[in-house]
This record gives sequence, structure tokens and C-alpha cells, in this order.
Amino acid sequence: MARFHNRKKKVFVKPIVKKQQQQQPNVDHITGNKIPKSFVFSRGKLPGPLRQLQMDLRKLMLPYTALKLKEKKRNNLKDFLNVAGPMGVTHFLILSKTETSPVLRVAKTPQGPTLTFKIDEYSLAVDISQSQLRPRCPQDLFKNPPLIVLSGFAAADEQLRLTTTMFKNIFPDIDINTVKLSSCQRIVLLNYNKDTKLIDFRHYSIRLQPVGVSRRIRKFVQNHQVPDLRNLQDVSDFVTKAGYGSESEADEEAATVTLTSDLSRVNRASTKSAVKLQEIGPRMTLQLTKIEGGLCAGEVMFSEYGNGGNKKKPGNEEGNEKEDGENDGQMEDSDEDDEADNEEDMEEGEED
Repeated sequence: MARFHNRKKKVFVKPIVKKQQQQQPNVDHITGNKIPKSFVFSRGKLPGPLRQLQMDLRKLMLPYTALKLKEKKRNNLKDFLNVAGPMGVTHFLILSKTETSPVLRVAKTPQGPTLTFKIDEYSLAVDISQSQLRPRCPQDLFKNPPLIVLSGFAAADEQLRLTTTMFKNIFPDIDINTVKLSSCQRIVLLNYNKDTKLIDFRHYSIRLQPVGVSRRIRKFVQNHQVPDLRNLQDVSDFVTKAGYGSESEADEEAATVTLTSDLSRVNRASTKSAVKLQEIGPRMTLQLTKIEGGLCAGEVMFSEYGNGGNKKKPGNEEGNEKEDGENDGQMEDSDEDDEADNEEDMEEGEED
């Protein structure tokens, strides 16, 4: 009689390998300069529209920012500063709300300076999109940082020179000899009006449109869709038929460039393409009110209201001084476990 042995089958267990998180580089491999990174957060309680403006600014600063940065009420500037060093964060964009108007502070870590702007007017990205007939926002639009364009800042005033330097250093440098045209998809434009002393802050997407190609042909090549020719006598009618948009809108010589590389099926190398800018928001009108030598504190280097000099400010922006003072006291009295929790929360938001 045959004997049956109860042999246990070996079960193959696939090892669990944690997906390595992609670490963003700290140094540009082309220029060798340190890549600026930013935190966009708030101080004090913000109303709903300003919270949405904060999210719009985070998207604008992509990819070198924490899009899902987690904040808690007990977090203060020291908490963000402690995390900024290991993560290579070089700038803070801080939103707050006073009794009179919203305020945006742009600070260089870890020791300043800090530029304080009064937000006279602002429009959210969703407002800009709803006002357009054909809003445009490709999936890879925020894959690369935007280009910075400054206009009207060529003045001898020290505060304007410092403002120019601050905004130039917020975004990564580019090498015009090695930069890829496909990575240049967004522009941040700052225009200074010397008469009103206001800065118009705009955010655009860049779109290239081939010159000399009808809109029908361009749409046909881009969408890969078979056109409807049932009501036409000949294929040439599809090409030459008028009334489908403006056929000469991209033929302005002042707005055309000659491409050095292929960008798409219709924008090929050695061909002329028209540069089109489409606003994607957010939009702000800023007024520079104060420049401080430190990180949201220190010597007042400039004040729009005539309170300049060597005065030192013990707290932060009006409306948040008391809260920041209380937070600083809580930070000194808190134990190391609370600091570790704050750091873990911010790191989780940065990794997301």
C-alpha cells in the first residue's frame, strides 16, 4: 500500500520593497548653483479666499516647494526654520491678514532680509480660469519652474534693487545655452509702476503656435482626429475654408521666434512659431511697505510710512504680533517631543 507524505508546499513570499522617494536635487547640475526652494504658509487665521490664494501660490512655486505642507496652530517661525535647513529651503512666502488688508511677506532664510507687501487686490486662479473662453492648463505645466521677468525696476532706489534681487533668487537660474525649450512653459511677470508705486504680479503659461499654418490643419495634426468632410466638395475646401478662427492671428513678426529644436508635431526645429501668453493666475497687486534686515524682525531698512531707521521690531506683522509672541513662548517651554512632531508633520507634507 502506497504511503502518502503530507509535504508542505513552500509558499513564495514576495518581499515588500519600499518605493524609494525621489529626492529633489539641491544643486543645479548645469549651472552649479544652489536650487532655491520655498515654503508657502500662513500666520494667523485666514479667510477662505486667502487660503485658496495660499494654495495657488504653492502651485506657482512648483516643483521646488511643499505643495501639501501641513500646518498646525502651535507652529511658529522657529518650527519652519528648523525644518528649512535640512530640506534646503531658502525662502519663506508668508500670508497673513491684518485689520485693513492681506499681507504677503517674502523672507530669505535663515537670517533675512524680509520684504513686506500689502496686497491691494488679488484674483484666484479659478477666477482667471472662469473668465476665459478656453482655459489652458496641461498636465505637465507645473513640472518645471517658471521664468521670472521683471519690468520697471530699473531705478536707483535701494528698496527696488533689493526687491529685484529677492525675486530673482526665488526661482532657479537658467543657462540660455543649455536650457531646453520644452521646459519653459510658465512666466511670472512683475511690473513696477513708478507713479502708483504698485507691483502687478502676473502668472502666464507659454504656448507656441506655428506661423503660416491654418487653424484647421493645426488642430488636425494635434488632435489626430479625422475631420468631417461630408459637406465639402473637395479636401482643399477644408484647408482654405474661412470662418474657423483667425488665420492671421499668429503672423505678427514681432511675436515670432525661430525654434532650435522640436517641441511638438506642429512646432518643429527651424520653423517660425508665435509666442502666446495665457494668464493662469493667481493675480495680485502689491505695494512694498517695509523691508526688515532679519527674518520677520530686525532693523527696518525701508518703510513706506516713514518709520525707517535703525528701529528694531520685537514681533511680527500687525495683527499677529501677540500671537507670534505667545507662540515663541510656547516654543521655549515645549519639550523635544513636540519639536519632533512638528518636524515630522512638515517633512510628510514636503514628501507628498
